Amino acid sequence: MNKHEFAICINNHGYEVSLDVRKLYEIVADADAEKHGQIRVIDESNEDYLYPATSFDRVSLPANVIEHVFLAQA
Repeated sequence: MNKHEFAICINNHGYEVSLDVRKLYEIVADADAEKHGQIRVIDESNEDYLYPATSFDRVSLPANVIEHVFLAQA
């Protein structure tokens, strides 16, 4: 099973067009970015970009919630 990770935006200062505070974003694994204090997420453009990791809080979601998230996007 594919593991999906998510984070909630807690600060969009400087990225107001690309990120919404309190919104859930899917994380794209990027170990190199994490070494530099960044996180790669799929933002409002529906593309993945790097942002400061401090702008997000990672969250754990139950499998059924993740399923609903992806169904809502379809």
